[in-house]
Amino acid sequence: MPDITDPLIKLLGNWAEEINFLSVLFRFFLSLTFAAVIGWERSTKRHAAGLRTFILISLASTGAMLLDAYLMGHYYCEFAVISAASVIAVAVLSSNSVLFSSKNQIKGLTTSAGLWATGIIGLCLGAGFYTAALICFGVMLTVLSAFPSLEAYLKDKSNHFEIHLELKNKYNLTDFVTTIRRLGLKIDDIESNPAYINSGLSVYSISLTISVEELKKYKTHEEIIEALSTLEYVNHIEEIR
Repeated sequence: MPDITDPLIKLLGNWAEEINFLSVLFRFFLSLTFAAVIGWERSTKRHAAGLRTFILISLASTGAMLLDAYLMGHYYCEFAVISAASVIAVAVLSSNSVLFSSKNQIKGLTTSAGLWATGIIGLCLGAGFYTAALICFGVMLTVLSAFPSLEAYLKDKSNHFEIHLELKNKYNLTDFVTTIRRLGLKIDDIESNPAYINSGLSVYSISLTISVEELKKYKTHEEIIEALSTLEYVNHIEEIR
């Protein structure tokens, strides 16, 4: 049989593997610390779920796994029922952080996934699987803090992008379509935005593709949108990210 003992337990000692006062305290401490760092990262970017939410999710998951371990060790329970229920509960709670803005943007999806992942880290710590928790924490923090710049770069290099467009009059849409086709842009989809129905503006979400090679080489999304914003009938225009 291969040795499947957690490497960190070998380093810390047998006390870290057993369910005792010190190991329980240690697991909750790590759970709080990891969740606090992730929650702080989300809070600095002004996301809905912040420091306290991430900490509570992680501590609850750690406690659920510890309770399951206790029940399975003392009452011969065969399934980690409470841990399974906690995963479902976290999934339901995290789904509530996903919102649709007036510009047809989905907001909070990353935070929602972060809450779910933080719950999994809590479960790992509760089970005494410190190495998995540490690796998951490190990778998750890297993705949340370092990848947004890479994601923005890749989006700027894409030939496909979506814009939020506010026209002063609904009859200006024909003129706008004619203009962007002359520029070498292809319209993939146009969707009217009902959120602005009583604003006096004609508002759309438009998916575009850069179809002319010259634009692909020399023009960024920002430059194209800046040029379109100078049209006299455009009230406001921005890229949906």
